[in-house]
Amino acid sequence: MFGTDISMNLVIQYGLQAGSALLILAIGAFLARSAGQYTHRSLAKIEMETPVRLLLVRLVKGIIVLFTLLVMLQQFGIQIFPLIAGLGVAGVGIGLALQGVFLNLFAGLSIIFTKPFRVGEFINILEEHGEVQAIDIFTTKLLHLDRSIVVIPNRKIIGEILHNYGKIRQLDLTVGVAYATDLAQALASVRRIVTANPRVLQDPAPVIGISLLGDSSINISVKPWVAIPNYVPAQAELYQAIVEEFRTDHIQIPFPQREIRMLNVG
Repeated sequence: MFGTDISMNLVIQYGLQAGSALLILAIGAFLARSAGQYTHRSLAKIEMETPVRLLLVRLVKGIIVLFTLLVMLQQFGIQIFPLIAGLGVAGVGIGLALQGVFLNLFAGLSIIFTKPFRVGEFINILEEHGEVQAIDIFTTKLLHLDRSIVVIPNRKIIGEILHNYGKIRQLDLTVGVAYATDLAQALASVRRIVTANPRVLQDPAPVIGISLLGDSSINISVKPWVAIPNYVPAQAELYQAIVEEFRTDHIQIPFPQREIRMLNVG
């Protein structure tokens, strides 16, 4: 009978502790979610980069969850301070094992706060290039021209030479015309085509002019600016329009040729 009473007391005691712990955990989860939503709404009113906003929201939720876990452990009679000391010793070994993770974390925070590039800009780094799709804590994702995704660890970005094109790029097109061509007419045709294309930006103004006197042609350089998504379509449209316009205006696009003279030495 005495043993049964002890068992019942233990069940009641630990049952109450478990119930209290679950209640504390539920309240903590609710508070973390509510605080995260409130923080997100508050930060949405401030001009701030999306990754920074998400980071702050996660920090707020993480602090509340951590505090909740500590309170829950206290319910079971676990001493918090010795546990923290033990975790600190173990953290040294864990830190060495996760060195790459921490480097990516610190590099991600550096990118988020220093802003060498932003989402939507076109960058070239580490022989990779593409439009920035996302800047996360550990990685940066680029959208390549072939629509594939390039994932770069943030630690690889910090300290490297970065070419940031921004949100526009300059096309570099070249078309050759015969030496007998009326250059004023040819340049006017190219300018008309470039100006008429809706993908081409008028500010900055397109750069059009003679770039090279080749062996069999005079090369006209066409360098308009376009938005990042229009880079490939605009190039194809302009080349097609130039060829069709030159055919209509009877402007010759010469092919490479050489004149060979044979002398009768005998």
